Amino acid sequence: MHVGAAWALIRLKSPPKRAVRDMKAQFSGIRRVLTGASALAASVVFAGHALAEDLMGQPTPGAIDLQPAASELKHHAIWFHNVILLPIITAITLLVLGLLIWIIVRYNKKANPVPAKFSHNTTVEIIWTLVPVLILMVIAIFSFRLLFHYNDMPKPYMTVKATGYQWYWGYEYPDQKISEIVSLPLTKEQADTKKVPYLLAADNAMVVPVNQVVRVQVTGADVIHAFALPAFGLKIDAIPGRLNETWFKAEKTGVFYGQCSELCGVDHSNMPIEIRVVSQPEFDAWVKSKTAPPAPAPVAAPAEAASAAATPAAAPAAAPASAPAAAPAAPAA
Repeated sequence: MHVGAAWALIRLKSPPKRAVRDMKAQFSGIRRVLTGASALAASVVFAGHALAEDLMGQPTPGAIDLQPAASELKHHAIWFHNVILLPIITAITLLVLGLLIWIIVRYNKKANPVPAKFSHNTTVEIIWTLVPVLILMVIAIFSFRLLFHYNDMPKPYMTVKATGYQWYWGYEYPDQKISEIVSLPLTKEQADTKKVPYLLAADNAMVVPVNQVVRVQVTGADVIHAFALPAFGLKIDAIPGRLNETWFKAEKTGVFYGQCSELCGVDHSNMPIEIRVVSQPEFDAWVKSKTAPPAPAPVAAPAEAASAAATPAAAPAAAPASAPAAAPAAPAA
């Protein structure tokens, strides 16, 4: 009798099996969320270690970070992303995740069977209005600074006019008196033969000197294109009838790749941008090769010259007819 009563009392005090299953499911879900967050943090750490292996001037397979910087503007853009945007985004994400976990655990139906009746809280509403405004103000301050760097162009060493066509680019050097150079994409066979990235390499690259400010004037000949090269931090629209401009100062020699980043038609993916940065002497030699005067007419071969000398001169023209005989003298008076 006493044993049966005790067993009944234990069953009354023990939670039902369904409640236990619900609690296990909740904690299992929380564990999966935390595991995913830890995996994300680990991937970010490993990505930082892999940064040293990123390819310069072109995409790196499997990379999740920005391309390494090769110009002043890209350094400013990376700093703005890593120091300002990334911490703010991470803090907001963790805050929202923490609030979700707290609400799931604290205010589920089992833990809080009687819900509250209020629907407004003045303090909370003031906080969630002012805090986002302050965050946006902080972002705006550094964003305007970055925008100022992009528009505060130093005195340019040279100007290149880039014109977008369907679907290739043309580069003109007005300072060097070089007319437009057409830059066409390489075929798959050509790219494999030259061992260059397919859909990024072109037959004629934009050639510029290292450590010099290059002004790029961009326009479109038919539809809207976009001149974009990640390693230099460039991205500007090429609009027909309008001349936009940007600038860069390459810090190292090498080949840097970009693409048109505007949906300009069926062959949009076949508009590569290739910029080859060379030393100043190499650039001067390249300019000289593009502006050299035309070669003189070829000199006649020695055999031809000898043959011409052996040919007798043409007979001189016949002498004019002799003058008519003098008229007879007039008779004496």
